[in-house]
Amino acid sequence: MTSSPPPTSVPWPEAANYPPPEPSAQPAPQATVEPLFPPVPLPATGPKGPSSWADRLRTLPARAWRGRPDDPRWARPAMLGLLAATAALYFWNLTASGWANSFYSAAVQAGSQSWKAMFYGSSDAANFITVDKPPMSLWPMALSVRLFGLSTGSVLAPQVLMGVATVGTVYATVRRRFSPLGGLVAGGALALTPVAALMFRFNNPDALLVLLLTLAAYGLVRATETASTRWLLFTGVMFGFGFLTKTLQAFLVLPAFAVIYLVVAPTGPARRFRQVLYAGLAMVLSAGWWVAIVELVPASARPYIGGSQDNDFLSVTFGYNGFGRITGDETGSVGGGGGGRGGGQGGGMWGSTGLTRLFDGDIGGQIAWLMPAALILLVVGLWATRRYGRTDSARTAFLVWGSWLLCTGLTFSFMSGIFHQYYTVALAPAVAALVGMGADGLWRARRRLPYAALLAGTVAVTAIWGYVLLGRSSTFLPWLRWAVLLGGLGAAAALLLAGRLAGALAGRVAAVAGLAALAAGLGGPAAYAVQTVSTAHTGSIVTAGPRVEGSTGFGPGGGRGGFPAGGRAGGLPGGGFPGGTQNGTQNGGRAGGQNGFPGGGFPGGGFPGGTQNGAEARTGRGGMGGMGGGMGGLLDGARVSSELAALLKQDAGSYTWVAAAVGSQNQASYQLATGKPVMALGGFNGTDPSLSLADFQQYVKDGKIHYFIGGGGMGGGRGGGMGGSSDSSEITAWVEANFTAKTVGSTTVYDLTTGTN
Repeated sequence: MTSSPPPTSVPWPEAANYPPPEPSAQPAPQATVEPLFPPVPLPATGPKGPSSWADRLRTLPARAWRGRPDDPRWARPAMLGLLAATAALYFWNLTASGWANSFYSAAVQAGSQSWKAMFYGSSDAANFITVDKPPMSLWPMALSVRLFGLSTGSVLAPQVLMGVATVGTVYATVRRRFSPLGGLVAGGALALTPVAALMFRFNNPDALLVLLLTLAAYGLVRATETASTRWLLFTGVMFGFGFLTKTLQAFLVLPAFAVIYLVVAPTGPARRFRQVLYAGLAMVLSAGWWVAIVELVPASARPYIGGSQDNDFLSVTFGYNGFGRITGDETGSVGGGGGGRGGGQGGGMWGSTGLTRLFDGDIGGQIAWLMPAALILLVVGLWATRRYGRTDSARTAFLVWGSWLLCTGLTFSFMSGIFHQYYTVALAPAVAALVGMGADGLWRARRRLPYAALLAGTVAVTAIWGYVLLGRSSTFLPWLRWAVLLGGLGAAAALLLAGRLAGALAGRVAAVAGLAALAAGLGGPAAYAVQTVSTAHTGSIVTAGPRVEGSTGFGPGGGRGGFPAGGRAGGLPGGGFPGGTQNGTQNGGRAGGQNGFPGGGFPGGGFPGGTQNGAEARTGRGGMGGMGGGMGGLLDGARVSSELAALLKQDAGSYTWVAAAVGSQNQASYQLATGKPVMALGGFNGTDPSLSLADFQQYVKDGKIHYFIGGGGMGGGRGGGMGGSSDSSEITAWVEANFTAKTVGSTTVYDLTTGTN
């Protein structure tokens, strides 16, 4: 038994009728009521040893369909149906997003051409600079492209499979201690979370990170059942791989997980401590091997580390991608070097911080649909198990998922650095699991009035909150918010009534009310999820669901078209973004002049990504105008004409890079259009000191670069307000002063092989 009920001398209302009393001559008239979280035996682990493998393989199809022997016959088919439905939802319309985030798609393409580029996560196959994250999330996509060729489907399909695997892992983790119904509710809630439907179809690192953290939670639950060293080592390895996916974000829940094991594992204190040390060593080894190679290989023998100001991966880890995200001091990034300065109420240019951040604006529509229910059910679970034994598995499950939700949620709520709406996908498994576990217990005990009231109250709160969230997109299915509200309140009332009825009628009323409660609770997020998979999402910053009125975010769900809390018109601190409009349309205006920065704004003249003469900026979904893509190519890549692609591919084999462009998003667009290496000067923001002017001049002299593409980047240290290097600006100024500009389509290019002016 994995749960330890309290001693009989201690009042324990949940176990008052468990096990049922011995029959007597005159049995009590009232029915036996099952406790909220009754003790359960450990799931069967199957035969062990090499001699059993042949029999296990022979019986695998039947066991896969039947599931656990104690499961009802519908449980495993229902779970497989859930996974199939998740795959169908996530694969639907997958290719509509094109290259999605072209920054990562270009790195995937590079990795499919060069094993060295794949290992380091280089932006180009010639290995000039890496992306600003570790490379593990790129590896599955690069392998997919190597197997199936470069296409949108081969890039994004691995993300979908990660989403299906995450849903399955959440189901399996919840099912180990609770009922199949609880696992199905948890898995369904995760699959229909709007931000999950977005990010498990997108090529950012978040999909793999969430899968790895969910596997870590599963491993911890398994480890705490029998004090298993093997499963605790597995948990450590998952954290290590998570670090190689998105650095320190993987460690937000690590301290809590370690403490949970040290407290609840069913073995002695000394062994628990040793096991945690072993798991820590496994984590260090699983992440440290790659870090050690990068740190030990001479800089001249590897690409520049993108996102750093000193070509050091550790500085990216602890600065730009680490503590800088908490403090807002991210040199070389948007708003970098200013300690989170700018608009907003305590959150700088990335929006207001505080306990309500995850519920406000368009962030609420990403993740918060079931968050009030998850928090309520977390409290219910911990209160109901407060007198259970130290090793009780039900309380352990609530501690694991609750610590995940609180640690990650509070960090997101108060971080002052870069924060995007889609980061909240990291909360989705915890929210879904808590809802599944809590609903499972309250459903089982619904015949008892206090628990029926808690269940009904949770349903009512969820319905009211869904009504509020749907009201933020009032033009999107306006009837749905009323259906959710009225259906949820009606289901809550019916659940209260069902517990007071007797016989078959009570069961029928409860079943109908339960289905209505699920429909009301999941109706809003399901509608947002369907809208999300029906819509193309491209660029660096994307949001799920329809447009939210008054939103200050980027992307399809964005409203004013600027930086969050960036001012009246959105955008940079102190006022509107160049060319942006107050109502959120990105018509761009002119690249320079009165709608932009004075005198064209950025170093090199003109709006980033635009042409030097201030040509009309393109309309961009989620972008900010500019021929080179939104916000100087920072938010989205450029539109590459067929003429320019053909020009860049001419005699491409004679050059190491067919072109150089400032900023990785611009570089990515030209590289994906040509299939040839393009140099990303300055990395993602154009502010990394990846190449000095003198070194660039030497590359040009040696004939390694054919063209220079004008525009792009955020300027760097010379007036850009971001800190970081001004090398890219100096290179741009030198090229403009010494080579002849040529317009191809709507893009300005310079042939670096034709001599100077």
